[in-house]
Amino acid sequence: MSNQRSTARSAARLAAVQALYQRDMEGTALPKLLDEFHQHRLGREIEGDTYADAEVPFFDDIVRGVDARREEIDLRLSEKLAEGWNLKRLDKTMLQVLRCGTYELIARADIPTGAIISEYIDVAKAFFDDREAKFANGVLDAVGKAARP
Repeated sequence: MSNQRSTARSAARLAAVQALYQRDMEGTALPKLLDEFHQHRLGREIEGDTYADAEVPFFDDIVRGVDARREEIDLRLSEKLAEGWNLKRLDKTMLQVLRCGTYELIARADIPTGAIISEYIDVAKAFFDDREAKFANGVLDAVGKAARP
């Protein structure tokens, strides 16, 4: 995969986490949410931050896929959390990181497990410190082992 495509996919993953967070917090309808990100966020400058050009079809696949398979994804995640933990206890952004990573692990056989987990560790590091990134690594690794034996 070219470096430019890799960067575009990384940007799509980060944007997908942000879009799903917005959907979760504000209840934005999926078509409106996708349109807003297409028109105003992907590859644009917002409040001085320039968003990298994202691979739009890949972004759409993650957002639509997580939305369509949310119950299945949440069940898989719940099974891999430590005893005493549940999805409601997770930070809302971390939950979206884990949902997106889980979606790719179960639906995107074209992408290697290690690449998916590594990418979502990087996404987690955009929002959290190393401890939380390691948590995401552990959960996604467990999901990956179960989904891709």
